[in-house]
Amino acid sequence: MTRKAQELTTTRRRFVTAAGLLGFGALVRTRPAQAAYPDRPIKIVVANTPGGPSDIIARIMAAAMQEAMGGTVFVENKGGAGGNIGMGSVARAEPDGYTILLSTSAYSVNPGLYQTLPYDPFADFTAICELAVSPHVFAVKPDLGVATMKEFVALAKVNPDKFNVSTPPIGTTPHLQAEVLKLREGLQGMATVVFAGGGDALKAVLSGTVQLSSGVLAPAHPHIKAGTIKGLAVTGRTRWHDLPDIPTMLEAGYADFVFETYTALMAPAKTPPEVVARLEQVALGILRRPDMRAKLTESGFEVTATPGKEHMARIAREVPMFADVISRAGVKKL
Repeated sequence: MTRKAQELTTTRRRFVTAAGLLGFGALVRTRPAQAAYPDRPIKIVVANTPGGPSDIIARIMAAAMQEAMGGTVFVENKGGAGGNIGMGSVARAEPDGYTILLSTSAYSVNPGLYQTLPYDPFADFTAICELAVSPHVFAVKPDLGVATMKEFVALAKVNPDKFNVSTPPIGTTPHLQAEVLKLREGLQGMATVVFAGGGDALKAVLSGTVQLSSGVLAPAHPHIKAGTIKGLAVTGRTRWHDLPDIPTMLEAGYADFVFETYTALMAPAKTPPEVVARLEQVALGILRRPDMRAKLTESGFEVTATPGKEHMARIAREVPMFADVISRAGVKKL
């Protein structure tokens, strides 16, 4: 090899080495900023006990999100205080996208129900997206021998102190609708038995501990289909698609009696916008799938798939609306 060729080879080696070092340095500098999300497990906090509608949809979504995002997504139940314990814990969580909330209508109800709250519904969270809504249902055991709401009311009026109604926590929409029913029908003597979650409230009517259940349709749906409980009326605007024999409260003669529970995903307020956008994209993509929509419908949910911005608009409407319902129903602040 000539001297000139040796000099060219040496120069080329130096250039390649320098370029490699520069490239490595750039890679080291940019790797933290480009770290893939998620790179560790995502926790969905459900502010209720297992078995209720929020728990059902959270577990359905967690499994689908885990598949879509390629990382672990799990559910943690933190029930108690009408959902305030779970909601407060997420409000104080690190805003990094790894702890998010499965919220329900309690999120909008509680500001009008509690003297103090561990969260601010407008300042402490940002909405990822709304998932679905579920109408409620009034249900009894078949052996009670009533077929309609009016028949139940007539029976309860004879001995109201011997009848009671189970509901999820105080201030949930199923609890509020039970109080509105009692107010309208003069059944204040009928006790309301409040449970930590919708699943527990449903078990009470199944076991015969209470005579009437006021709850979200989703957990009651399989029991109604199986015949272990009888639905007297649903509280949506229309009858449920596969329960055509159960009338709405409107059809049963109760004007303006429409109650439903929404479910949504929320993140702590300072979560990076790109992370919130990623979660919104994944969740809405899952909800657009025909198989997922069918699964949720079969579980008693009506898919809404509303972007986060629109869900925050719903919250802005419902916070004052529920405060008014609570006042008119005579529910004391906690």
